Amino acid sequence: MHVLLVEDDGETARYLEKGLSESGHVVELARDGADGLALALDNRFDALVVDRMLPGLDGLSLIETLRRKGRRTPVLILSALAQVDDRVEGLRAGGDDYLTKPFAFSELLARLEALIRRADGAGGETRLRLADLEINLLTREVTRAGREIALQPREFALLAYLLRHAGQVVTRTMLLERVWGYHFDPQTNVIDVHVSRLRGKIDKGFAAPLIHTVRGVGYCLRAPAREDAPVSPAREDARRADD
Repeated sequence: MHVLLVEDDGETARYLEKGLSESGHVVELARDGADGLALALDNRFDALVVDRMLPGLDGLSLIETLRRKGRRTPVLILSALAQVDDRVEGLRAGGDDYLTKPFAFSELLARLEALIRRADGAGGETRLRLADLEINLLTREVTRAGREIALQPREFALLAYLLRHAGQVVTRTMLLERVWGYHFDPQTNVIDVHVSRLRGKIDKGFAAPLIHTVRGVGYCLRAPAREDAPVSPAREDARRADD
């Protein structure tokens, strides 16, 4: 997911940036309410994490402005203000959830992911599937034909994005923005390198590849044609033995 973090405390911001990035998510940081509002209005984010006490424009004013302008991006409010009235005020200002400081990162991550699932209309969706490939969004387990595949956080984020757009051509620009958080072309082969690594883990050893290059455009994750149905390595070895 692509998250905007609006937090003026340097230590908290670094902690959250590191944790979310290590979990495979793209994070943009704003240090005050005015910058946070500008970024939230000019870009598409999956969720916002907004500190309540911000310099310039406070967090609740930021959220109220977003809602007045019709922006429905899920917002998780962070605050040291923990009284019931404080939480009620935050939710009535347009926040979708309210987490008090200090907090456990695992809880913040779980709350963010729950907010995004609800916003996507996915409800309790926790798995994505294509042919014999399946990923669990909660446990981050990946299997193909029942075989477990270990992925690094960025590889997992890349695969999840491709799966959510299965059958569609995904451009390099889309991947740069949604998986790496770049709003410019850094003139690097980072995407090609990661796709190559992902192919080596997802497609190697299987009769039918799932990840396809669309030359000059990007990539497409698609199910094999029926006659090219995927064959697990064990079944392929058995078939060759019979031959």
